Amino acid sequence: MSGTGVDVLQVTTFVVILLIGVAWYLSYAAARLDRLHAKVEGAMSALDAQLVRRAEATLELANSGALDPATALLLADAATDSVERTTEHPLDEDLLDGQHFGGREEVETTLTEVLTVTLTDDVVGGLRAEDDELVREALERISASALRVRMARRFHNDAVREVRRVRHKRVVRWFRLAGRATLPERVEFDDDLPPALAR
Repeated sequence: MSGTGVDVLQVTTFVVILLIGVAWYLSYAAARLDRLHAKVEGAMSALDAQLVRRAEATLELANSGALDPATALLLADAATDSVERTTEHPLDEDLLDGQHFGGREEVETTLTEVLTVTLTDDVVGGLRAEDDELVREALERISASALRVRMARRFHNDAVREVRRVRHKRVVRWFRLAGRATLPERVEFDDDLPPALAR
């Protein structure tokens, strides 16, 4: 009888330890997933900020008076479209519900293309030859922000890839550790730096 009691106690102890271990692992996995989602949100905010900086620097150059009217108008229109588009945040302000790029890819690609077409080697060379400090600073800001846009987009997409990898694990799906959080999406648009500004 005492032997049976010891066996029951051992089995009970093992089951309790096992349940505690599983609960700890699930809690750890859920917390890690929350951190990964927060990382994606932070990366999206950083990308949004760099896109705004790029557009503002472009507007500054377009309004400087250093460019011909047609070029200035093209740059101003594309930059204004970019400034007016912002990353969409969920109404309930729950970070895990995600931010949405809101179809900005086309607008940001257009700005990249306009910068590439208008800021040719000849145009940039002419602007730099004028030695106007404000124009030079605007060119430097466009170049720097364009590089940061590229880095921010890649950082965001890396974070998205990691979240999606973790969320596809069986344990995450079986125990619904992601809750109602939206599955984040990669952001794809043309973020090439105009060759004339890369020099």
